[in-house]
Amino acid sequence: MNNTLNFSNLSSWFFGILVLAIGLANLVLVHPVPGSIGILLSFLFFPPINDGLRKGLGFSIPIGIKIALFLVIIWFTLGISDLGEIMGF
Repeated sequence: MNNTLNFSNLSSWFFGILVLAIGLANLVLVHPVPGSIGILLSFLFFPPINDGLRKGLGFSIPIGIKIALFLVIIWFTLGISDLGEIMGF
């Protein structure tokens, strides 16, 4: 595992924690299906999972794709999902 603190690792942890929080909020407040999907998608952001993908399958997810996925998740959560209405957005 790469233990260096750089922009890619910090942003991956930040995005992963936010998506995990969104998934947990959806799980508790809205419905288990979007919550479960959010929790599963959050694992794609964490650096240990990314390192495992690199070692096991030979590829990793670039930071640009992670940022785009994060923006889509935020857009879905606040714009389309019931969680945005519950939180008042």
